[in-house]
Amino acid sequence: MRIGILGTGNMAEALGGQWARAGHEVRVGGRSAEHAAELAQRIGAVAGSLAEVAAFGEALLLAVPYDAAPEVLADAGPLNGRIVIDCTNPLVPGSFTLKTDGRSAAENFAEQSGARVVKAFNLCHVDVWRMTPPVFAGRPVAVPLCGEPAAVADAIPLVEALGCHPINAGGLDRAGLLEATAAFVIGMWFAGEDAQAVLPPLEVAHGTA
Repeated sequence: MRIGILGTGNMAEALGGQWARAGHEVRVGGRSAEHAAELAQRIGAVAGSLAEVAAFGEALLLAVPYDAAPEVLADAGPLNGRIVIDCTNPLVPGSFTLKTDGRSAAENFAEQSGARVVKAFNLCHVDVWRMTPPVFAGRPVAVPLCGEPAAVADAIPLVEALGCHPINAGGLDRAGLLEATAAFVIGMWFAGEDAQAVLPPLEVAHGTA
């Protein structure tokens, strides 16, 4: 698959690098041409402008800080009908609450750009995405995806390329739940708590009777 990476930071490097090593064609673009060229060289990709990268990719990864995303999408556009995977987290620094009010960041990005946005890859630290594969105690990391069914189906192979387990988590109207989940569990992790421990295993999730 041809994948365009919008951004040159850690998430762009981790996910873009994994996809390039898996044999996908990857191009990287950012607001700094120098940073894009440096990242492309490190991960075995090709650099270009945001617009060039957006035109190249069958799927695009939006991997920039939340506050920078509207400008990056505008510079990359038009994106009508394109698949954009949004891994941003709209968090208020230090409080682990959401900057958004009402609608999710992913829904706002879809409205702004006209893209078919899929929310994904926002629940794990970047170092998890650098693992090959991200497996803990024999269980691959699961990646929820929120978006329209056809867009989610196209994004699933990118999750599988990392050795992760894709979960169709519903439409884009559920992306806000995924963003809120990130805010909640990140706050728990920063407090030194095991967020996974608050949930029972699947076999008793519906009760023990």
